[in-house]
Amino acid sequence: MTELNIIEQDTELEIFAKDVDLGLSAPFKSISSKYFYDDIGSGIFQEIMKMPEYYPTNCEFEILSLQSEDIIKKLHFNEPFNIVEFGAGDGIKTRQLLKKLVEKGIDFTYVPIDISGKAIEELQSNMFTALPDIKIKPLIGNYFTMVEELSSLDIPCLFLFLGGNIGNYQPEEADQLLSQFHENMKIGDKLLTGFDLQKNPATIRNAYDDKQGITKAFNLNLLQRINTELGGNFKPGQFDFYSHYDPANGEVKSYLVSLIEQNVFVEKMDSYYSFRKNELIWTELSKKYTISGIEELGIRNNFEVIEHFMDCKHYFTDSLWMK
Repeated sequence: MTELNIIEQDTELEIFAKDVDLGLSAPFKSISSKYFYDDIGSGIFQEIMKMPEYYPTNCEFEILSLQSEDIIKKLHFNEPFNIVEFGAGDGIKTRQLLKKLVEKGIDFTYVPIDISGKAIEELQSNMFTALPDIKIKPLIGNYFTMVEELSSLDIPCLFLFLGGNIGNYQPEEADQLLSQFHENMKIGDKLLTGFDLQKNPATIRNAYDDKQGITKAFNLNLLQRINTELGGNFKPGQFDFYSHYDPANGEVKSYLVSLIEQNVFVEKMDSYYSFRKNELIWTELSKKYTISGIEELGIRNNFEVIEHFMDCKHYFTDSLWMK
């Protein structure tokens, strides 16, 4: 039986409460997109990834299916190593890379990290079904907390930060995250990071505001999560969803919109939060990059940019960096 390392839930709950309080007390309200991914949110995101409009998943699946051997050649690891994946989700895309490593008889241990225990359990089950002999050491928790623990590892590591998640961070936050990764990596460790590339604005708009309303449900689940975990009395039906893409700066921004003037009480913080009619809660930033912007980001954070692995449409890249 594989051992699960789990962060104390009380600690995570306190952080969640503090962040929600700060976000909903600010003049311009916000809730961090990192809180999308409870068990329910992770399930809804699986539905988003299946939508025909949502291209990033298929693009990255193509990259890892067709270019895994090229990625492996660029690692230059001559001894057993760990593959540490931040925000592993269901692991279906990553499985393409792991399968190629197994086929080549390369000695590695897969270390998936996800905030959702349910997602990790499903990932383990699926991985063992597809790759029965794979070595897995899963971690459940926030990767910001885990990265320091992982810095004590004495074998080489390939870190995976896939799915274009780096685009969810504002520039200074992206620099802080990458600096944290760099600080806790050893010389020669590699980082494979997914970046969604700038393209036809209509393609991007349709991916983030689907007609089926799945993305809307994904955002509204934030309010339900506050109700469930923090004792809130949000009525999700009194909020709408809005998303906007600005091709000039490559930013998609998503919001929840209060449909009426209302007050919401959250028991955990023993506080009321007031909303004006049409007031916004900013829920997500998803930045789209250029190749030159990616290289500037890597160099600025002291990484050597080794190569960009792009899909056939050049919609997406998994870029390999080295410390």
